[in-house]
Amino acid sequence: MKKLIIALSFVLFSGFAFAESPLYVGTSQLNLGLGLSDSGIPLYIGFDHQISRDISLGAELSYRAYNEKWFNNYYNHDIIGISGNANYHFNNLFQISSRWDLYAGANVGFYYWTSPDGYTGSHNSGLGLGGQIGGRYYFTNSLGVNLEFGGGNAFSGGKIGISIRL
Repeated sequence: MKKLIIALSFVLFSGFAFAESPLYVGTSQLNLGLGLSDSGIPLYIGFDHQISRDISLGAELSYRAYNEKWFNNYYNHDIIGISGNANYHFNNLFQISSRWDLYAGANVGFYYWTSPDGYTGSHNSGLGLGGQIGGRYYFTNSLGVNLEFGGGNAFSGGKIGISIRL
């Protein structure tokens, strides 16, 4: 039993002992995947650039299409979003291995909403402000998966996808 506790302690300690930022200052990553939304399934592609040990800035382009029934008629809507984000990465603070990336931040963007003629609903284009919290796990030095939760933007629930370190 004592050997098991020592072995588990070593595994847990070694996962956190080599903490470093998931991206080095001046490096970037590409993110792409699917969003979670109450109307349609958004697609996104994003780019993050590490500006300091714990801070990254990014940009994102998204697209979502969905069909809505409104007064016994069906209408197709398209939403295109472009946004910027800033994230704080907690790896150094919590001594987390660079295979993991735990972050939180804020985003601001503009969303262009198109609806067909004759639609009298309340959807319109405009500014979106929101926040996010998420994490990534890198299987290799350059490829990982990401999961993010947030609100106030085109992804009312969050998003899931892949991250590629450049």
